Amino acid sequence: MPPRTKKEPSAPSTMKELKDTLWKAADRLRGSLSANQYKDVILGLVFLKYVSDAYDERREAIRADLTAQDYDEEQIADLIDDPEEYQGYGVFVVPPTGRWSYLAQYAKGKPAEGSEPAKNIGQLIDEAMDLVMKANPSLQGTLPRLYNKDNIDQRRLGELIDLFNSTKFSRQGEHRARDLMGEVYEYFLGNFARSEGKRGGEFFTPPSVVRVIVEVLEPSRGRVYDPCCGSGGMFVQTEKFIYEHNGDPKDIAIYGQESLEETWRMAKMNLAIHGIDNKGLGARWGDTFARDQHADVQMDYVMANPPFNIKHWSRNTEDPRWKFGVPPANNANYAWIQHILYKLAPGGSAGVVMANGSMSSNSNGEGAIRAQIVEADLVSCMVALPTQLFRSTGIPVCVWFFAKDKRAGQYGAVDRSRQVLFIDARELGYMVDRAERALANEDIAKIADTYHAWRGTRSAAQKNLVYEDIPGFCKSVGLPDIKAADYALTPGRYVGAAEIDDDGEPIDDKISRLTKELLTAFDESARLEKVVRKQLGQLDA
Repeated sequence: MPPRTKKEPSAPSTMKELKDTLWKAADRLRGSLSANQYKDVILGLVFLKYVSDAYDERREAIRADLTAQDYDEEQIADLIDDPEEYQGYGVFVVPPTGRWSYLAQYAKGKPAEGSEPAKNIGQLIDEAMDLVMKANPSLQGTLPRLYNKDNIDQRRLGELIDLFNSTKFSRQGEHRARDLMGEVYEYFLGNFARSEGKRGGEFFTPPSVVRVIVEVLEPSRGRVYDPCCGSGGMFVQTEKFIYEHNGDPKDIAIYGQESLEETWRMAKMNLAIHGIDNKGLGARWGDTFARDQHADVQMDYVMANPPFNIKHWSRNTEDPRWKFGVPPANNANYAWIQHILYKLAPGGSAGVVMANGSMSSNSNGEGAIRAQIVEADLVSCMVALPTQLFRSTGIPVCVWFFAKDKRAGQYGAVDRSRQVLFIDARELGYMVDRAERALANEDIAKIADTYHAWRGTRSAAQKNLVYEDIPGFCKSVGLPDIKAADYALTPGRYVGAAEIDDDGEPIDDKISRLTKELLTAFDESARLEKVVRKQLGQLDA
C-alpha cells in the first residue's frame, strides 16, 4: 500500500480557521476519551504541528538565503541541518521522521518495509515526540507519549492528523507564528477548563484575573515566580505585558513549580510555544510544600492562583516558612500566603488569588496569622473581585497584593507605610454567557490605575493620575483602623456605599412628590382591582 500524501496549505491559517478546525479535532476524540485524556492528546499534537511548521519555514529561509549567496546544493546540504541555524532563531529542531509531513504521509499507518515491521500512527507520533525531545534538551521529559495506548482509537487519530494538516502556523512574519500558536493554545486551555468543570481550575486561571495581577505589579525585570503555576498563564501574560511596554523579556527570569505531572507538561509546552525559557519550571513536577524546588532563590515578583481551601497538604509544623504562625491542617490558604511572603526579595511584590474567606477567617488560628502579617506591614492592597469569574468554582474570590517596601522611593513616590488600599471591584465586569463573567479592559485599567495612583508609581505619573478615595470603590486605610476591625481585610467593610448623585431637588420637596406619586399609584391600583372584579363577575354569570 503506497503512502498517502496530503497537500499542505499554501497560506497561513487565520485565528478563526485555526480555532474552528482544532476544536473540531477535540470533538472527534470526545466520544472515546475523557476530557482529561483528550486534552493531553490534542495539545501534544498542536505543539508538534507548530514546531514542525516553524522548522519547515526556517529551513526554507536558510535555503533561500544560501541560494542567494550562490551556494551549490552540496554546500547547502552541509549547512541546512546545523542546529544552531534553528535554535539561534528560536526554532526547535525537528528530525525528518518527526516532521508533520512524515506523519501526514502515514496517517493510516506505515506498512512493513524489509526487516522493519509495520507501525500504526500512534507509534509514529510517540517516536516523533521522542525525536523532538532528544534534539532539543529544553524539551526533555516534557512532551506526551500516549498515542499508542490501547484506549486511543488509531483510526480517529489518523483523522486528526488529516484535520490538523489543513492548518498552518508558519509564514506569519516576526513573532506572528508564535503569537498565533500561543493564542490557539490558550484558547484550548480555556475551553478544556470549561469542559472539565471544577478540575479545569487546577490548570487555568481566567485571563482577565491574570491581567489584574500583572497590570498592578507591572513586572519589568528580575525573577518572576509562581509556586503553583498551572499551565503557565502568569508567565505568558508577563511576557505580553513587557512586549506591550517596549521592554525586553530577557530582563526577567521565570521560576515555577507544579505538583501535577500532566499540568507541568502543559506549562512546559505553553512556555516553549511562547518562546519563554522554561528551565525555571524544574526538571520535573513536585509539591511546593513538600519540597520547594527553588528554596535558595528570592523572587522580585510572585503571582499565584493557588487551589482554594485545600484540606490535605504536606504540613510540617517546624517549617521555617511559617514565620507568622503554623497554618491549620485543614486549610492551606495561609500556607500559600506565608510561602509567598517567605520567597519575596527585599523590595519584592506579589499578587495572590484567594477565596474571600481568607480575608476575615478567625478559625484555627488564621486570624492571628493575618494580624501578624498586617502588623508586619506586608499587605499593600486588597481587591474584592466579581462573582462568576471562574467557571470551575462558585466561591467568591479576591486578590491579595503584598509589598516588602511601601516607603517613598523606587517602588513609588508616595509613602504608604502602615496603610492598605482597599478596592471593591465586585460590580465590575460583564457576562460572557450565563455562567461566566469577565473583566473588560477598562475594568482592569481602573483597578490598576487606582493602585498606581495610590502608590505614586512611574506609570501613574505618566498618566497624571492622582489618588483619591471613592466611596463604594476604594479607600486607603491606616493599620489602627484595620486593627479596630479585628484585622478583617474585606474591602466592603472599609469603602462604604457609593455616593448617590444629587439631582438638586430639596429633600422635603422630594418626599412630598414621591408620597403623592405613591398615593396616586394606590388609587389607580384600587380602580383596576374594581374593573377586574367586575369582569370576573360577568364571567361567573
